[in-house]
Amino acid sequence: MLKISRLPLGPMATNAYIIHENKKALVIDPGGDFEKLESYLKERELNVVAVLLTHAHFDHIGAVEDVRNAYEAPVYIHEKEADWLGDPAKNGSGLFGLGEISASPADHFFEIGQVVLEGFAFEVRYTPGHSPGSVSFVFRNQRFTIAGDTLFQRGIGRTDLPGGSRQELEKSIEKELFSLRDDMRIYPGHGLPTTIGEERDENPFFN
Repeated sequence: MLKISRLPLGPMATNAYIIHENKKALVIDPGGDFEKLESYLKERELNVVAVLLTHAHFDHIGAVEDVRNAYEAPVYIHEKEADWLGDPAKNGSGLFGLGEISASPADHFFEIGQVVLEGFAFEVRYTPGHSPGSVSFVFRNQRFTIAGDTLFQRGIGRTDLPGGSRQELEKSIEKELFSLRDDMRIYPGHGLPTTIGEERDENPFFN
């Protein structure tokens, strides 16, 4: 049975997600604290088969290189942020005084739409606005979506960083996320989970 685990990591408590089944795991947005993440994986004897990035801001990529090297796991990103991993000016780490963060280029770019990756079936939806290459991962059969920094519990992602657009973000949420069923659980890049129904009805940015 497919399971999802949430681990807040790094200086901004970014939610990393581990999607796992039959000892295989996808790691989404490993934002830092590799030792904490590795301990979790080892305790459950999980083997990371891929690293997926909702986007390439520094607080989501801090442990990318460590995970890639430890598990020989390929890294996936949207092609619009192809050069962000290695560029502190683009990934934002040069703006916040927390030390510059960089990683080697991603191994693969996402194809938008239905994907089967190492036995995991999900849909990649293009949800820009917080950043130009933001994506969300919809696990329809399990009724949950990893939304990165697009939609939060009663909030939305910030749009004041390079490449951000409030208009584009709201359009992405309304088209790509609010079109999902009400009981679809949303796992955001920061904070606690919510549901599409709750956010459609109660999110102040849309009411």
